[in-house]
Amino acid sequence: MPPKPPRRPGAARNQRSSPDGGSGSAPPPASPRLGVGEAGFVALCDALKVSGSVREKAWKTYESLSAADGAPAYDKKKKETWGVCIFIVAIDLDEMTFTFTELLKSISISVCTFFQFLKEVDVNMDTVSTKVDSTVSRLKKKYDVLLALYHKFERTCGLIYLEQPSSEISAELSSVLVLKNYWITFLLAKGKVLQMEDDLVISFQLLLCVLDYFIKLSPPAMLKEPYKSAVTAVTVNGSTRTPRRGQNRSTRTSKQVDTDTKVIEILCKEHDCNLDEVKNVYFTSFIPFLNSMGIVASNGLPQVEVLSKEYNELYLKNKDIDARLFLDHDETLQPDVIACSQLERTPRKNNPDEEFNVILPQTPVRAAMNTIQQLMMILNSATDKPSDTLITYFNNCTVNPKDSILKRVESLGHIFKKKFAEAVGQGCAEIGSQRYILGVRLYYRVMESMLKSEEERLSVHNFSKLLNDNIFHTSLLACALEVVMATYVRTASQSDGSSAETDLSFPWILNVFDLKAFDFYKVIESFIKAEPSLTRDMIKHLERCEHRIMESLAWQSDSPLFDLIKQSKEREGQTDQPEPASTLNLPLQHNHTAADLYLSPVRSPKKKASGHPHSATSNPDAQPAASPQTQKPQKSTSLSLFYKKVYLLAYLRLRTLFFRLLSEHPDLEPLIWTLFQHTLQNEYELMRDRHLDQIMMCSMYGICKVKNVDLRFKIIVSAYKELPNTNQETFKRVLIREEQYDSIIVFYNLVFMQKLKTNILQYASNRPPTLSPIPHIPRSPYQFSTSPRRVPAGNNIYISPLKSPYKFSDGFQSPTKMTPRSRILVSIGESFGTSEKFQKINQMVCNSERQLKRSAEVSDAPKPLKRLRFDIEGQDEADGSKHLPQESKFQQKLAEMTSTRTRMQKQKLNDGNDTSASEEK
Repeated sequence: MPPKPPRRPGAARNQRSSPDGGSGSAPPPASPRLGVGEAGFVALCDALKVSGSVREKAWKTYESLSAADGAPAYDKKKKETWGVCIFIVAIDLDEMTFTFTELLKSISISVCTFFQFLKEVDVNMDTVSTKVDSTVSRLKKKYDVLLALYHKFERTCGLIYLEQPSSEISAELSSVLVLKNYWITFLLAKGKVLQMEDDLVISFQLLLCVLDYFIKLSPPAMLKEPYKSAVTAVTVNGSTRTPRRGQNRSTRTSKQVDTDTKVIEILCKEHDCNLDEVKNVYFTSFIPFLNSMGIVASNGLPQVEVLSKEYNELYLKNKDIDARLFLDHDETLQPDVIACSQLERTPRKNNPDEEFNVILPQTPVRAAMNTIQQLMMILNSATDKPSDTLITYFNNCTVNPKDSILKRVESLGHIFKKKFAEAVGQGCAEIGSQRYILGVRLYYRVMESMLKSEEERLSVHNFSKLLNDNIFHTSLLACALEVVMATYVRTASQSDGSSAETDLSFPWILNVFDLKAFDFYKVIESFIKAEPSLTRDMIKHLERCEHRIMESLAWQSDSPLFDLIKQSKEREGQTDQPEPASTLNLPLQHNHTAADLYLSPVRSPKKKASGHPHSATSNPDAQPAASPQTQKPQKSTSLSLFYKKVYLLAYLRLRTLFFRLLSEHPDLEPLIWTLFQHTLQNEYELMRDRHLDQIMMCSMYGICKVKNVDLRFKIIVSAYKELPNTNQETFKRVLIREEQYDSIIVFYNLVFMQKLKTNILQYASNRPPTLSPIPHIPRSPYQFSTSPRRVPAGNNIYISPLKSPYKFSDGFQSPTKMTPRSRILVSIGESFGTSEKFQKINQMVCNSERQLKRSAEVSDAPKPLKRLRFDIEGQDEADGSKHLPQESKFQQKLAEMTSTRTRMQKQKLNDGNDTSASEEK
């Protein structure tokens, strides 16, 4: 334990200079067992003014790290290691006497390097608690958002202000001062308006409000076009800088915004922002902030010193990142090389002879704005009321559901708005209303699409039972809102499409509507099939939501899943088997619908197809056509499908981890899978309030133990942390017994092993258990091929799916602007461009036709719709479309490609077992 140093009343609370362990003050009293390094630790503690308890525990943490494997690495980074130890202990003990930036300054380290070093320190998974993990996660998200916004802010100001304005501009309005004023005002507004400071979209919209305010206060001579003209027009019509006595502050500001919207319109257009949303932020959040600060347009630019003092109080209160240092390009806030690669880069110019536009880079802000614009374009034609088609479906029901649907939408809207404001900030309630309306539009749109599909499938018009199901409607609306929320609630680390949680991330919407995760899961696949305009990222997001439900959310104690499992046990011949293992190697069917799952077990797909569809949907009081003597609890379609999907997910996760750790022992994989599957099927109570991956890691460790394979839990956990979509809490905080949590090692010894000891020992005997079949692994029903497909016969013609557009300011962007540059690019639906290009492609197509003719005589019949085929007669037999004789061969092929791609997409969505099996072959 280090000695307790004497108090130093002169130490400043917000000291930013790094402490010098060996100079500047008298050394602490010598101790026989302390060396030179410990004096540096004491000096660091003094600089950060940590308490005695933090000092003592931090030193013990450092000693334990020094005694562990890899201690020499910590010796080389003593000061950094001390800082990390102090940070960890201060959070655990709730005794933060310093800000995060002060700590970084004291140990001379950047944010990114600190987080990486903290990860290395926690290699034994027992140094950093889940409480520290949570704090670090919050700091990471806040830093990512601030970094992305500052880079966007710098670039935007460069487009607004002249680098060297005319000499008539006073020195008080230098560009440096203006930037500082802008940025600190924004930081202060963000900190006071938003409770959820990692919301990238609302933060950026707030930044645009600040830009608009300051641009209109700037002399036109400082501005570039089109801002100069806009401000000049405002000045002519009535300067915003002219005092208007007789009006209160709020009236002046509101009138200014009402009449002077030209600047904000330009800003929104330049950044693909929705003007109405930004205006909403201006009126509901930014104006109240200005009023609360006493900032008045007539007084000119706010005083930087005043703003900085206000922000400093906020920064010291939050004890996190001093974002003012971005202005100085402070080394503690500079991103590392990997982070830099994710930032916006200057796009390369194409060759002069290329006629395609520059491919815009995907920065965090740009990605967020584009995703929002794409959603807007999908929903622009939709309404927040039921369409005439939906009203017709409602009228066809035995019990008309219209009134209950409208009342439900209204009541849930009030709840959503309230919860949104609580999470984001009370001034953002109207933003919540806007997003709810978008969700309602998508809800009605998808509902109509679902009913049309059901009508085609069943040839019925009465969907009374489904449309009067409260859980179905709540789930469908929640799924629509999840799409909207995931579109808006992006963090700066999501530019690569990966998920990053915020306070509004899934499963937030389930908590808002008090909806069970298992009920929500039933609608996800049908929702994706019913809305073909969903982006690839959004499909991946919903699939990830489904995975989270299968991993843990559906296994919570209050889940209806356990009641369904109990009912399945009561069925004749079904003891402890929600889904028999014999079905594992059968392909997963994807021809079920939301109706099958929400009305299950009353209905099943086989009975619907057998000739009595009306009993399933048209009559809510209908009973299964079985005699009283033979009536038994029916098998639940939703439970059966859920277990099949859980088995598939479990095996895929196990296989990924297995090949990272045990690729040299392939004989162990079927044994581990058998134990894993047996636990899920017969000991499913072990999953209650736990995670699928916890059972997976325990199964792996248990089999390795009885097979005398040296694999420690530390190694398993280290490899597990590198898997995608994992959380450290999964192995650090496992339920042991009621309200008692511990590490996964303790769970294995006290719970898992005690429950499955007999079964595990069987794998070491001469009579091991019968191996479970390996699950059939189909293609995901949600995904389409990302890679271009090559046209047969060995030529160099490829086709690829439509990519997500980068920019939407002028409508959906031309597909060629989204395709990687190549020698010859063609997009269906575009003008054909130069004739030389098409002569080359036409020649290539003709060559491929001759090769196809030769190969057709010896090859098997091609599988329908799996590959693009150029037919010879110029007619698509599937749809009977004819081509004009004067059309070139390539024009004919383009038309055929359009038809074929449409049918390919439709078949991929509707294919069940046969499609999956054939594609695997």
